[in-house]
Amino acid sequence: MQDNDNAFRYDRMVEEALRGVVRAALQETAETGLVDDHHFYITFQTKHKGVEMPQYLKERYPNEMTIVLQHQFYDLEIEQDYFSVMLSFNNVPEKLVVPLDSITIFADPSVNFALQFQPLHPGQEDDDDGQDDELNLKEGEKTGQVISLDSFRSKKENDD
Repeated sequence: MQDNDNAFRYDRMVEEALRGVVRAALQETAETGLVDDHHFYITFQTKHKGVEMPQYLKERYPNEMTIVLQHQFYDLEIEQDYFSVMLSFNNVPEKLVVPLDSITIFADPSVNFALQFQPLHPGQEDDDDGQDDELNLKEGEKTGQVISLDSFRSKKENDD
């Protein structure tokens, strides 16, 4: 029997893989620009460690902020753990630095695609103490969750 401290953390593996999808979409956009009607809505935690944005925006969006990458964004740069972009707020260009771990929603409405992430507590890293914060199980209880890949695929709203 496997010790819980050494158990695979499939939830984290899936989360990391899906954040890789976000990174790849942003990287392709940085290299080639947006094509067709593609555009992104990105919601992120403004108090998350590593977020860099002007103070007036932090005051206006104390917890979460949604940005749109569509027509007017500049200097999109993608790194392993974060991206940076220049956006205009009331005609004032501002640079934002957004760690991928701070993202709670990534959507491309043009193709009905969206990912929602379970956020860490704002401003905190995930300190793994070997305990699953969401599941405090008594000894002997079985756990497990089957996640259908269909739940990650976009579906057209009016499928027959």
